[in-house]
Amino acid sequence: MQVAVLGAGSMGHGIAQVSAMAGHDVVLRDVEADFVADGIAGIEENLAEGVERDKVTESEMDATLDRISGTTELAEAVADADLVVEAVPEDMDLKQEVFADVEAAAPDDTIVASNTSSLSVTEMASALERPERAVGLHFFNPPHIMDLVEIVVAEQTSDETETRAIEYVRGIDKEDVVVRDSAGFATSRLGLALGLEAIRMVEQGVASPADIDAAMRKGYGYPMGPIELGDHVGLDVRLHIAEHLREELGERFKPPQALRRKVRAGNLGKKSGEGFYVWEDGEKVGMSGEWGADDE
Repeated sequence: MQVAVLGAGSMGHGIAQVSAMAGHDVVLRDVEADFVADGIAGIEENLAEGVERDKVTESEMDATLDRISGTTELAEAVADADLVVEAVPEDMDLKQEVFADVEAAAPDDTIVASNTSSLSVTEMASALERPERAVGLHFFNPPHIMDLVEIVVAEQTSDETETRAIEYVRGIDKEDVVVRDSAGFATSRLGLALGLEAIRMVEQGVASPADIDAAMRKGYGYPMGPIELGDHVGLDVRLHIAEHLREELGERFKPPQALRRKVRAGNLGKKSGEGFYVWEDGEKVGMSGEWGADDE
């Protein structure tokens, strides 16, 4: 299969990596050559870490990289694609524009997929002349480690497109769940509800971020607590999704003031060096000054 991934950020290059590791030829596209180069460098770094940990062989790494090429030209990226996955920022107008551009340049039977975590795939599909080929493929971060892909079936998605999406996900050795298009789907809706409530508990002085996260990890078996996860995802992204779900589903998704304050201050989590935790070189080193040292 020929796969085109549009957007070379952490999600995009991760999707390109897992597709290439499964044997697909992949074109990774972004709007600037430096972004493409950074994305491919990220793939090389992930694979090198896999080799160090005996998860990937040297020959597998070389074969994976051989299957990946990069470009800044959208038409070039999608010209021969069987599947296009957009991983551009969470903006409906932008995603609809990308969908329309893909349809103009890709073969008639190309599946057009979005990696959106919460926006309506049905609305995106309305930008297409053949909306039956649209589907959501919601990967989780980082894609090369997380097993789940949420397949989002839009109102227009055909049975054939759904079947091909399922086959692709299983073919890259991921677990699939199929959901109908609804605000927040299943995973973002449930995950955000837990994350917002955890932040409210911090606001109310119930416990520190570290203790709340530890409770969910050690008591419920979560691999990462809900507040730390927010720092990983980006608190600005969390806020954006919360506002969207509040509009769609009601006041139970109203963002806590603590989340708004963090975003206004530019404390967005891991990517900015501080959110509810302090981060150095991508590693959590403590809680922010509001709560003092992380004593987990």
